[in-house]
Amino acid sequence: MTDVDSGAGPARPVLSGADLAKKYGRTDALHHASLAVDRGESVAVMGPSGSGKSTLLYCLSGVVIPDGGEVLFDGVRVDELSEARRTDLRRSDFGFVFQFPGLLPELSAAENAALPLMLEGAGRRDAVARAWELFPTLGLEGLERRRPGELSGGEAQRVGIARALVLDPAVVFADEPTGSLDTRTGDEVMSLLVSTVRDRRAALVLVTHDERVAKRCDRIVQVVDGRTLTEPKRVQ
Repeated sequence: MTDVDSGAGPARPVLSGADLAKKYGRTDALHHASLAVDRGESVAVMGPSGSGKSTLLYCLSGVVIPDGGEVLFDGVRVDELSEARRTDLRRSDFGFVFQFPGLLPELSAAENAALPLMLEGAGRRDAVARAWELFPTLGLEGLERRRPGELSGGEAQRVGIARALVLDPAVVFADEPTGSLDTRTGDEVMSLLVSTVRDRRAALVLVTHDERVAKRCDRIVQVVDGRTLTEPKRVQ
């Protein structure tokens, strides 16, 4: 994880987007949207379909370059980086959790979680050992050698969370992480995701349409017609 704000003085947000604008054709997906998230903070981004919430996540993570505004990570303008540098950033400092974990069926659960490490050049044995260490925290102890077809939906999603955390990222982006799960399993997954990210002093930016999911985060941001409306941070 990048060492952010280790010196004296007020801490800046680990990630921020200011006055973001993005058009697709004639449609304004984002219009003067802004969001800042601190280390250890979880922020839920909500809004109706087509409101721009996913576009906001893509801009903040460097997947999409905004037409206007700026995105800062650790003081660096993400929107001004080359595509190669943004790809490196997403591999080293950002983690991603999706609605469907997309685990590789031929690999074990621990091997799936270790993939980001192996892509960074770590040896298979060391990478799997580091991924293995995450499994007890996520309620996956004893499932390290199972193939994805032998896991429940909730277990597979928790392996996806392990994969997102294995490089110790500064920011985790989650796009509808409980959308394919039943309510009870979704609650369990969200509890683990929020608590584990917070314990690691990372930031969590989560897109969801589910108010139950959003309320587990420190703060909720509503995206309406491409603009952001932020609720105050709640005391935990």
